[in-house]
Amino acid sequence: MKVDKHLFRALAQLWNLAYSCFTFGKVDLVPTIEDYMALLRCSKFHVDRAYSKAVNVPTFLKKLMHITGMNEQWVAARIKQKGDSKCIPCKSLKDLILAHLDTKKRVDVFPLSIYGLVVFPKALGHVDKVVTDLFDWLDKRVTPIIRYKTR
Repeated sequence: MKVDKHLFRALAQLWNLAYSCFTFGKVDLVPTIEDYMALLRCSKFHVDRAYSKAVNVPTFLKKLMHITGMNEQWVAARIKQKGDSKCIPCKSLKDLILAHLDTKKRVDVFPLSIYGLVVFPKALGHVDKVVTDLFDWLDKRVTPIIRYKTR
């Protein structure tokens, strides 16, 4: 096999040992999970692993039902549309924290409220759907480093 010395030298200079990838300027050419799946001809991926996108994701309604322990009617009546996403008013969560009979569910709803208001605020006075996604991942012990494809 004949090796092109110039090409080999160029590739060697562009190889980034620290990240095990080629670096062109400030751009790292690191294969994505989808690239590896194509290279390995692996059409299936594991839902419960980091960097995978779940196929059957529960709806916002189902996630809220699970977190709060409330029935579908209670949750559906409180879901609001704010801009481009669905939310639940913090007042509803506060009332639930004060009145819920199940102490474990109170403890689950409290950090949901804090994350929704302080850490990931999107709509003033409302907890966004994205926060329930985080809680759903943590509950399933899935690393929440999910790579979403742009639409």
